[in-house]
Amino acid sequence: MNTLKVGDNAPLFSLLDENENTVSLADYLGKKQVLVYFYPKAMTPGCTVQAQGLRDSKDALNTHNTVVFGISPDAPKRLAKFCQRDELNFTLLSDEDHKVADEFGVWGLKKFMGREYDGIHRLSFLIGLDGKISHVFNKFKTKDHHQVVLDVLSNS
Repeated sequence: MNTLKVGDNAPLFSLLDENENTVSLADYLGKKQVLVYFYPKAMTPGCTVQAQGLRDSKDALNTHNTVVFGISPDAPKRLAKFCQRDELNFTLLSDEDHKVADEFGVWGLKKFMGREYDGIHRLSFLIGLDGKISHVFNKFKTKDHHQVVLDVLSNS
């Protein structure tokens, strides 16, 4: 796993959202900062808490000119259910073949209860107006993720 670092160019991805519309990072460059957060699976406890925190922080994120994209290997239909169930107010993107996760360096070996498997590591990237990674969030709890992001945005 070769995770992107601060100063690296963000991969220019296009993925399907929860409504099966194509969303491209390039459409936001020069206009908004983009928080790309990778999470393992929609509607699981940790992923739900993380998404709800970001949902509830939308106004604060807007004041920092920041849009949120949550990326997981879930199919668009599952993402739509997640958005509806939790009234999410940001875009979820489907990376079923984990190509974008590979490009960001967040797909790799994981261990859980003695079992090893490949999957998404829970990391987030703040992408500046110039398309470069301005911050990597790799140390946070799902319930505090939104506050860690807001703290970085407030101090930049």
